[in-house]
Amino acid sequence: MEEINLREASLGDESVLLEFEQKVLEAERPYNSTIKLVGASYYDLKDLLTNSKSHLLVAEVKGRVVGSGYAQIRASKQSLTHDVHSYLGFMYVVPEYRGRGINKKIVEKLIHWSKSQGISDCYLDVYSENEAAIRAYEKVGFGKSMIEMKLNLE
Repeated sequence: MEEINLREASLGDESVLLEFEQKVLEAERPYNSTIKLVGASYYDLKDLLTNSKSHLLVAEVKGRVVGSGYAQIRASKQSLTHDVHSYLGFMYVVPEYRGRGINKKIVEKLIHWSKSQGISDCYLDVYSENEAAIRAYEKVGFGKSMIEMKLNLE
């Protein structure tokens, strides 16, 4: 099996990360029909790449970027016992490299980074119908916490 190298993303990775972002949007459209077909964007990549409160990782195989994910320190709701938490997102693995544990390695490294920043709680969002993603996150210790509900008024 080919060696998987995880490293911090750099500005030089921006073009492949923009491609990954569009793949994430494409994968999530079946779960959310209100995602724009043109001009949709989830991430401020420049901020994720340069902000000290963000840790954006890429996975490489033989020098090719095949996966991504980030952790970002964010303010928590006032009602919670922790002032800040780590939010995980931008989890993507190129289809031909799925099933090799790449996402798990990225998440584990992001959790480790979060702990090193003094963070005690991590959150992420996943569509309730995305059972494969839910199983993957449960394998690394995440549990269901809250369901966001939505009503389309049109």
